[in-house]
Amino acid sequence: MDRQGRQTLGMSRDRLDRVERFIDDAYVATGKLPGALVQVWRRGELALNSVLGMADRERQVPLAEDSIFRIYSMTKPITSVALMMLVEQCKVALDDPVSKYIPAWEHLGVHAGGFMESFQMRPTTRPMLIVDLLRHTSGLTYGFHQNTNIDAAYRKLKLGDVATAGTLDEMIEKLATVPLEFSPGEAWNYSVSTDVLGYLVGKISGIPFETFLKEQIFDPLGMVDTAFHVPEERASRFCACYAVGALGSKVVSERPILQDDPRTSPYLKPPSFISGGGGLVSTAADYLRFSRMLLQGGELDGVRLLAPKTLALMTANHLPGGADIPTLSPRSMFSEAAYDGVGFGLGFATTIAQPATLIPGSAGDFFWGGAAGTFFWVDPQEDLIGLFLTQLLPSSAYPVRRQLRTLVYSAITDVGGTAR
Repeated sequence: MDRQGRQTLGMSRDRLDRVERFIDDAYVATGKLPGALVQVWRRGELALNSVLGMADRERQVPLAEDSIFRIYSMTKPITSVALMMLVEQCKVALDDPVSKYIPAWEHLGVHAGGFMESFQMRPTTRPMLIVDLLRHTSGLTYGFHQNTNIDAAYRKLKLGDVATAGTLDEMIEKLATVPLEFSPGEAWNYSVSTDVLGYLVGKISGIPFETFLKEQIFDPLGMVDTAFHVPEERASRFCACYAVGALGSKVVSERPILQDDPRTSPYLKPPSFISGGGGLVSTAADYLRFSRMLLQGGELDGVRLLAPKTLALMTANHLPGGADIPTLSPRSMFSEAAYDGVGFGLGFATTIAQPATLIPGSAGDFFWGGAAGTFFWVDPQEDLIGLFLTQLLPSSAYPVRRQLRTLVYSAITDVGGTAR
């Protein structure tokens, strides 16, 4: 503690308070965000726990610490952990061809021209591997990119759409009919790859994917509010979701509009499509427990999900040639992390160069975010976790993630620490 008594956990109390003031003044009070929940965990304790604004503007329901959020693509790290649990059990290997488990994909080709129903294809230079799904080098895509004929086919077939009435098995079948964007390993492209991982977790384990997550991850970690739908008894805690533009769009409106009413939301019923890429809802308490498990090398409160060496493998950069995301991906493609100096591991973006990112952090920190603006990062060097939860589409609307990292790292006064 400094002479003014304003330091805690190696962080300036005044500067931590500045985090809350900035988010409130710049985003919540201005109406840009309906509400925001910010937590900073350092050296085994909460250094900051800020809850601002509304969970539901229309009904004037304040945001609460136990509010339930759509975490969208923050589902991906959880699904990736599930797959790596099976890798540790030698039930699957990272260099296994995906077609070993999905035989219909053995002859997938790369788009060489044409439109849906008249696609021309060329052979891949090598098979798609499990590691390609984990690091988004599979050649799969998302329809919302809206850049290619393959994207258009995904939109028409509603592939990877969490609101689709189809099933995970049906998505796998449809993907067998659509060419890849590129040969596996040749580029990085944000995609439905993690939804495919969810399918594989179920197929390889012999347990439905959603059951595997509940029994092997959520229950052991005490993640009591994390699921693919919001049960009736918890519906009063479910946030409204707002939008200022389409996913991946750089054009935003001035005032958010209601995108998903928590009283009538599809999330109030179990979905037919179980999306390992974006289907979960969760709370700050739950996701912080998941993040703490990651910070501690795969263990929390005596429950071990993964070995430290496995986490080290997952959080290393696995992009071919040690490249970063912008180098290996077209600049026009959407990503939840498109900074120079940021690579991708097995389920997370990871900082591979400082200060090349121009974003404060540490080499080896890892992170990801969700479509409605949610974001988390884990920094083992600083024994630190940052968690930001809100409900506004798209995540690219405002630079709040970069600003949050800047504010949090500027509050650190005692650099380094032992993870606990």
